[in-house]
Amino acid sequence: MKIQKLTALALALALLFALAACGAPAAEAPAATDAPVEATEAPAEPTAAPVAAAEEAAEAVTVRLAALTGPTAMGMAKIFSDADAGTAANDYEYALYGAADELTPQLLQGGVDIAAVPLNLASVLYNKTSGGVKLCAVGVLGVLYITEFNGETVQSLADLKGKTVYATGKGSTPEYFLRYLLAENGLDLDTDVTVEWKSEPSEVVALLKAENGGIAMLPQPYVTVVTTQNPAYSIVLDMNAEWEKVSGGTPIVTGVVAVNLEFYNANKEAFALFLADYAESAKFANENPEEAADLIEKYGIIKAAVAKKAIPYCNITLLTGDEMQQAVSAYLGVLAEANPTAVGGKLPNEDFYIK
Repeated sequence: MKIQKLTALALALALLFALAACGAPAAEAPAATDAPVEATEAPAEPTAAPVAAAEEAAEAVTVRLAALTGPTAMGMAKIFSDADAGTAANDYEYALYGAADELTPQLLQGGVDIAAVPLNLASVLYNKTSGGVKLCAVGVLGVLYITEFNGETVQSLADLKGKTVYATGKGSTPEYFLRYLLAENGLDLDTDVTVEWKSEPSEVVALLKAENGGIAMLPQPYVTVVTTQNPAYSIVLDMNAEWEKVSGGTPIVTGVVAVNLEFYNANKEAFALFLADYAESAKFANENPEEAADLIEKYGIIKAAVAKKAIPYCNITLLTGDEMQQAVSAYLGVLAEANPTAVGGKLPNEDFYIK
């Protein structure tokens, strides 16, 4: 873990936030396709959280941020850069983690104030802390895709019948998600499709490269790695689009922003400023992928060459308020039905959402 502190920033016009508002819809719905396939939906553009300037400058508050390497951190790269340059709205200390189990204790024990985490982890932490960890925004939508060598046989989920698919995430969210979508398309994951589960996406990438063939369900940015290494691979199914077909139009939710309730209650103005910074950072990534990619590599998230190609398919966004709740509740419902432990034993109550 590498923590970088930023110089104090005496900026911060106090922002009045409508009773703990988390505002700013935006959506990098780039979970689109690879080179041959176009994104099924253009990402919504993040907008700054609704705030109003106060008469006096707010006292600087140090906000401790954390994110997991990958798409959850890609949308925060500009915040890190602005923090180092002293131009962010808050003073930020930030850290990147390689795995959720490294970050979880920090959020539980108060070592981190705000963290970008997987959705189901936020639900688990909410239940584990009896509401001590809350959800305030969606930062990443769907990042899963089906890729195929030459892209000749799979044009729908029904086409997976009788085929072998390489994937990761057995016993966790990807498996529950795939099982649900297959069922909605008339297939049983246990009898109609052979899934070879691997421990890490990088293992699937290496296998596809060695075999020079096959079908895989992978998250970004690994999809981009595969299609870059071998242009014969292409995205044949955008799983976000497949989910929207059966969910009434609500998107997949992958990454969210969770906040320690104690910090939030004591620093609502600083929190509102963070949301504004996050909205700007997400928008920057979507609108300036080349510059954002350089920052993403600078902060050790992924290589710039991969990030530049992957950003349009990573669905970096900022959804808040009712839009956030609608998307989150729909997706958590599917996970809870598949396995209640995936969401912490039960669905979160209404107070899970800071709106």
